[in-house]
Amino acid sequence: MERLGPNKEINSYNPFFLLSYFFAMSQSSKKAIETKGAPSPVGPYSQAVLAGEWLYCSGQIALDPSTGEIVGAGNIEEETSQVLKNLLMVLNAGGAKASNVIRTTIYLVNLKDFNKVNKIYSKFFQSGISPARACVEVSALPKGSLVEIDCVAWIG
Repeated sequence: MERLGPNKEINSYNPFFLLSYFFAMSQSSKKAIETKGAPSPVGPYSQAVLAGEWLYCSGQIALDPSTGEIVGAGNIEEETSQVLKNLLMVLNAGGAKASNVIRTTIYLVNLKDFNKVNKIYSKFFQSGISPARACVEVSALPKGSLVEIDCVAWIG
């Protein structure tokens, strides 16, 4: 017998037991997160999924949660601020805060906006360790948005 996690023994010679154990654990500890404080998804996905102690937040764009309209009318700074407000509402609904974020991905329609987005982003993640991240240019984003940000947070 080997130990798996705190006080959990498994039979390492039975791969079917291992597979069923991990499947059962993954199914029992997965929960969709939803909040009215952020826009409803524009497709068939959850705002976030809590899996164990990990919170996987779907990408947020600059939609006003109450109207469903894009905030900022093409102003990258205003859009970025709204995106981060939306993301914070989803994080909070999942029991996390900005300081729990481990990884982000930023999607920009124009990579020339990188410095403007960085300025606002750095204020949002100013406490503690900055998250790891990637920033990529894309050809288009939903609803004509200029920026989208998703993240992964650890709340353990």
